[in-house]
Amino acid sequence: MRKKIQLLGIIISALVFNSNAQELVTYPAPNGVVYSGHNDDYTVRVRKPGGVWQDLFEYNVKVDLDKPQDASMVYFDFSGTVELAVTKNNNQFQSAAIRPTSYGIMPEVRGKTVFFSLDKPRKLSLEFDGDKLHNLHIFANPIETEKPDPKDPNVIYFGPGVHQPKDLPGDEFNIPSDKTVYIAGGAVVRAKFVCDRAKNVRIIGRGIIDQPMRGVEIRHSKDITIDGIIVLNPKHYTIYGGGSKKLTIKNLKSFSANGWSDGIDLMSCSDVTIDDVFMRNSDDCIAIYGHRWDFYGDVKNYKVTNSVLWADVAHPINIGLHGNTENSGEVIENLDFKNIDILEQDEDDPNYQGCIALTDGDFNLIRNVKFEDIRIEDFEEGQLLNLRVVNNEKYNTGPGKGIENIVFKNISYNGLNLMPSIIEGLDESHAIKDVRFQNLRINGKLIQSASDANIRIGNFASDIKFEK
Repeated sequence: MRKKIQLLGIIISALVFNSNAQELVTYPAPNGVVYSGHNDDYTVRVRKPGGVWQDLFEYNVKVDLDKPQDASMVYFDFSGTVELAVTKNNNQFQSAAIRPTSYGIMPEVRGKTVFFSLDKPRKLSLEFDGDKLHNLHIFANPIETEKPDPKDPNVIYFGPGVHQPKDLPGDEFNIPSDKTVYIAGGAVVRAKFVCDRAKNVRIIGRGIIDQPMRGVEIRHSKDITIDGIIVLNPKHYTIYGGGSKKLTIKNLKSFSANGWSDGIDLMSCSDVTIDDVFMRNSDDCIAIYGHRWDFYGDVKNYKVTNSVLWADVAHPINIGLHGNTENSGEVIENLDFKNIDILEQDEDDPNYQGCIALTDGDFNLIRNVKFEDIRIEDFEEGQLLNLRVVNNEKYNTGPGKGIENIVFKNISYNGLNLMPSIIEGLDESHAIKDVRFQNLRINGKLIQSASDANIRIGNFASDIKFEK
């Protein structure tokens, strides 16, 4: 009898496990009827293997500041395995590709529809005939593990539908301490969220912040978490952080196509985790600075991991330009970037080029920064790397102090655009030293010298080493 009970328990456990392993959650169109943000370039369906196809709502997203274009985006949650079918509704096509290419996902083409499967959460770009401006972005999220109670007094809840507050000053929600903001899948909120001198705030869910002045503004705050949301086309930054500590930004998806519409910009912030984000921005995707405006203080302890960065303009990664020349300056240190795919850079101004840029100004000292497992795909225009100590006439009121102890490990670039990169100090007192390249590869070739990588080592730069 005991064996039968044990066997029954095993069978029930297996059924529960299999059920959990094959979950699929899709979300309704905003208001369930008509939403002006629809894009009909594609028809996108998803299903469990062999199951019933479910239609997804295809959102319109603006991309590329230089010449704003309409691209598409869908999202859903799943565990286990799912199958997708994407039909291109306008014009025939010759080829279809899914990026990041490091994922190795090869779609099957049948007529005007492509099919492929996913066995883990991914953030993807599906591109037809190499078109990066009218592509389909697919955000396949993990299953949500928390859905707070709308009746909880510490929860600010936005259910499915469009929320457009008209009576808020500047269309913004000020979030006090110890609150959870939940933006449900299928919800669209047209306002920014502000944490000012707040602590223990979470902004979570699967919904969208649509066309705000900024997505989330974090000022002089502590213990702030942003997890799972999408920010569409803010007029300014997606995440604006200043003078804050213990920030966690996870599973954030962002698009922008306005001037100064950076992705994540953090000024004098420390103890920051950025994980599993997709940033397609028409300015810097991730920018880390010292002092700016009313924010002061050193910058320490960042971990940026498992992310996809796409800069239609400016830098995917930018560190160090702004700082404090009112006294002895600030330190930017202990930054780790790991497992990142960079899909684009398109910047024609040499002052702001570099898929990875350390641009040291305003008395900043940048040190102890590591970039590991970074895969850079062919980009439109720019540089692979740009490490400089500067006194930028437009933005600085003084030179940077220097850059030291920088490690590039397992960096790869595959493409044809190999414009000269640069490593250069300003003078003997404002120099760059101790930069190590470990297993840098360009088009599969191991790079053993600066010339092989088309990197110009300028003046006041020393101890630049290439290692196997």
